[in-house]
Amino acid sequence: MKGGTRKRGKTWSYYFDMGTVNGQRKKKEKGGFSTKKEAEAALAEALNQYNNAGTIFTPSEITVADFLDLWFEQYVKMHCKYNTQTDYIQIIEYHLKPRFGTYKLRTLTAAPIQEYANDLKKQGLARSTLKNIILTLSSALNYAIEPLNYIQYNPVDRIKFPKYEQGEGRQEIHHFIPESDMKQILERFPESSPFYVPIMIGYYTGVRISECFGLTWDHIDFEKQTITIDRQIVKRNFGDVRDSLDKGRERMDKSEWYFQTPKTESSNRVIRYGTTLQKILKRAYRAKQMNRLQLGSHFTDYYLKPETDEKGNTIFRLFGVPHDVPVDLKRADLVCVRSDGSMISTDSFKFVCRVVRHELHIEFNYHSLRHTHATMLIQAGAPIKDVQERLGHADVQTTINRYVHDTDAMKDETVEIFDRITSVS
Repeated sequence: MKGGTRKRGKTWSYYFDMGTVNGQRKKKEKGGFSTKKEAEAALAEALNQYNNAGTIFTPSEITVADFLDLWFEQYVKMHCKYNTQTDYIQIIEYHLKPRFGTYKLRTLTAAPIQEYANDLKKQGLARSTLKNIILTLSSALNYAIEPLNYIQYNPVDRIKFPKYEQGEGRQEIHHFIPESDMKQILERFPESSPFYVPIMIGYYTGVRISECFGLTWDHIDFEKQTITIDRQIVKRNFGDVRDSLDKGRERMDKSEWYFQTPKTESSNRVIRYGTTLQKILKRAYRAKQMNRLQLGSHFTDYYLKPETDEKGNTIFRLFGVPHDVPVDLKRADLVCVRSDGSMISTDSFKFVCRVVRHELHIEFNYHSLRHTHATMLIQAGAPIKDVQERLGHADVQTTINRYVHDTDAMKDETVEIFDRITSVS
């Protein structure tokens, strides 16, 4: 069996014929080699392995780096949402490959994984970040056990996660916003600011940031005072998900905004809202219609172009055109826009977070609004089941563990409750 090499752009590739399967010719090709000599050497090794084992690698000899690539291509891309894929690829490339990539998969034991987990804690990583890294490795290794049968057990099952003391390590922000701080934020971003509406939607409904910035006016029912959540906005790269590793302008030039279904079925929901948000939304709706009429061709309208993702699901690419340009596609009448109709995005909102932190000295991100919303509802006595459904959680325990902030008022209420139910003195 013969093969060959060829140059593609600035790198070299090798290829060879793998024979016929079901009447179809199968060919193996791999690129990325710096020189022709490297490609030829890799070709010789691949041919030797193929001829001797009928595959491009012997499972017992595959490295962790190559296996992680295989797991990502065969499992993650086929079963995970795009944002989850980007999370995984960053953990793989920035954490797992540098530490374990050269290990043979069959030689990876609990000892080096335990050492790495301990090192991550010493570096000051938050407990949740450390767990995400190690559990990503665990998920990949479970795939190596079943269905691939490359290894017999998962070494991650034999490690102990480092213990964190109260307040130890860098903590992720799940910040409850007192009413006095909220007033300061709204003074800095009043109704004349394009960020006012998304702030108020988050505060009064507890939606996720990707849900808020994916809202269109046809998903808001003014008569019933409800918001329907059945999609989210995400930034996707033109090419492979690995392009998400690019930095700065290089990454931006490869990115587009898309609408896709929420991460979980429980995220699909209808949220009721009150009179305060109703007035805010109606004013915003009227202002957008007026701006569209007054600005004409200087106003941006957005449309949805259906495309297919890597799993065969339909997603919709968002693109803007001047108002007077006819487009034969469904219009996306976005809620969160500037006065000229141009969208504000989850990226744009990072400006708000920086201003609130550095100018107002208030710890803040969009999730703080969601966290505060849930905490205030439960503090006021709202049924936990209703809060769970409002937030789109699959179970009540998630609501309690993640978003219910134990305020001083809640602690005082607990004491008062016990005093009311006992008369022992």
